[in-house]
Amino acid sequence: MKARNIALLLTAALVVYLVLLADRAVALLRTGTGAGIALGIGVFLLPLLGVWIIVVTWRAGTQIQRLSRRLDAEGGLPDVSGLPRRPSGRVDRDAADAWFEQRRAEVEADQNDWRGWYRLAYAYDIAGDRRRARAIMRKAVDLEAAERKQGSAPN
Repeated sequence: MKARNIALLLTAALVVYLVLLADRAVALLRTGTGAGIALGIGVFLLPLLGVWIIVVTWRAGTQIQRLSRRLDAEGGLPDVSGLPRRPSGRVDRDAADAWFEQRRAEVEADQNDWRGWYRLAYAYDIAGDRRRARAIMRKAVDLEAAERKQGSAPN
């Protein structure tokens, strides 16, 4: 099953859960008691937060997918197939670090190229630093959006 289909399935399951949670919140609000209303408001905030998280996550995913497709069309997607791997399938730590240093040098050479930032985010990801990978990928998305806004890139 494709990753996108799994994400859609999990999102649908989460939406069902959020609807059920909102129903519980409404039931608490209808009790009319002070405690019920207070709890109902608190419980109702959870589905709102959940919807916000879903929207932000899907938005980021579609933006990253757009960058990936564009980079693939340009022939610039990162290729780590030649790097040695551990028995678990993860890239060997020393090889990941060396590959990371190459990507960092690429970004230092041109700080305004979103492609370098995309590859650096990928390097952070294979090195196991997902938090930094997400932050760097946001930088790549922002740079690419600015490039598109200036009209220097085809839509």
